[in-house]
Amino acid sequence: MKICLVYWSGTGNTEKMAELIAKGARLAGAEVSVINTDAARPGDMSGYDVIALGSPALGDEDIEESEMSPFVTSVIPLLAEKHAALFGSCGWGDGEWLRSWASRLEASSVHTEDCLAVKETPEGAEADKCAEFGKRLAGK
Repeated sequence: MKICLVYWSGTGNTEKMAELIAKGARLAGAEVSVINTDAARPGDMSGYDVIALGSPALGDEDIEESEMSPFVTSVIPLLAEKHAALFGSCGWGDGEWLRSWASRLEASSVHTEDCLAVKETPEGAEADKCAEFGKRLAGK
């Protein structure tokens, strides 16, 4: 199983989530790449079985708009052929931005059954959720 985690992180919380998810997936036997959006290229995503995208909640419950949103738009055709997952951190709310993001992808024929939101920095039980999420992704 090959998994690619592409994320944008403003404070480091979503980056830490990506690292914890990758750790869990590797423990489950997956080969994992973790890439920040500034280094991600849509063409490089084709060799993966699972693509997980991560962004914190920003503004009015949105994903990051200058890097992550354009990247997501560019990989939609590829995501329709893969298992796609979403993750991110927030400081408020109940994960509405992930549901909105998933709905945006669903409207483009991309199914995202796996989503994970954590509050602020993923520590303790939240860190454990990230590792378990990675293990789940490795089982896809």
